[in-house]
Amino acid sequence: MTESHTAPVSADRERLEHLFRAHEPAIVAYLRRRAAADTVDDLVAETFLVAWRRLDDVPLQEPLPWLLAVARRVLSTHRRGRDRRRNLGERMMDVQPRSRSWEEDGEDRATAALARLSERDREALTLIAWEGLTPQQAATVLGEPPGRFRVRLHRAKRRMKALLSEPPSSAPAAPRFSTRQGASR
Repeated sequence: MTESHTAPVSADRERLEHLFRAHEPAIVAYLRRRAAADTVDDLVAETFLVAWRRLDDVPLQEPLPWLLAVARRVLSTHRRGRDRRRNLGERMMDVQPRSRSWEEDGEDRATAALARLSERDREALTLIAWEGLTPQQAATVLGEPPGRFRVRLHRAKRRMKALLSEPPSSAPAAPRFSTRQGASR
C-alpha cells in the first residue's frame, strides 16, 4: 500500500478504536440486559463490525444512540435466527414448547409487570431507565420522531403503573421477555 492509502485507513482504525473504548461498556450493558450471557460477546463484536463497515454513518457528536440502534437490530436479528432454529427443532422433535412462570423463577412484581408489557413499551421504558438515555436519544435509537417517542413513553409508564397497582394474585404468569413477541402499539 502506498502512503496515501494508509493514512485514511489508520485514521478510520483510530476512530473505531476510540468508539470501542468509549462506548463498549454501554453496549455490553445494553446487551447483557437483553440477551443470554453466552451470546453477549458475539453481539458486541457484530455491533462494532457494523460500525466499522458503516464508519462514515456514525455520528461524530453523539455516537452512542447510533451504536445502541445497531446493537438493537443485531439483537433482533439474533433472536429471529434463534427462534427459527428453536421452532425448527420443535417441529422436528414434535415437542410442545415448555413455559415457565415468573413465580417459579422467583422474579419480583416489577420484573413480572415489565414482562407483561408489549415489546415496544418495554423498550421505551428500559432505554430510559436502564440505559440512562434521554427521550431524544432513545427516539434516535428507535428511529422515530422525539415527540412520538415521548407519547409512547408516557403511555408505557401509565401501563406499567397500572400493572404494578394490580393485586399480585391477579397477574397471570408471563413468559420471559427475551422470547416474548409483544404486540406493538
